[in-house]
Amino acid sequence: MLQEELHETIKNFPDFPSKGILFRDILPVLQKPKLYKKLIESMASKDFFNKADAIIAIDARGFLFASSIAIINSIPLILARKPGKLPGTLISSEYELEYGANSLSIQKDSISSYEKFVIVDDLLATGGTVNCVTQILKEKHKEILGLSIVIELKDLRGRDLFEFPVESELQL
Repeated sequence: MLQEELHETIKNFPDFPSKGILFRDILPVLQKPKLYKKLIESMASKDFFNKADAIIAIDARGFLFASSIAIINSIPLILARKPGKLPGTLISSEYELEYGANSLSIQKDSISSYEKFVIVDDLLATGGTVNCVTQILKEKHKEILGLSIVIELKDLRGRDLFEFPVESELQL
């Protein structure tokens, strides 16, 4: 079963990147090609991708999943990047994390011809990064069809921030 395999493979690092944070490392999944493939196929099969004009991947681990999902579903891929990583005219928003603050930017031209989006990331905790992307899209009157993530930390209730469906492959 996919959930069991993910649970056994994902590693935990206490007090990283700061004291009191339990970091969930999904990178060992990439070292198991059969599991990685199964995970991507499961994520890509979600119904909201059938109606999406484009996928927005969140920097940086979200890129690892969204790029494969985009290929499987033949959907354009757009990147939400951290400061200083994208050229051109940008739309940006700031967000708070459990351990600090940051911002994300999307190239303005990259979303101009699309209306319906699915957001992809590796982990949903408090919802700060996803909410940041949501604010960028809403500012441009775009529709968010859903969020596809690998891990959801249920106790932090990040999904409560969103009015769109949240599909997680593993809830911890």
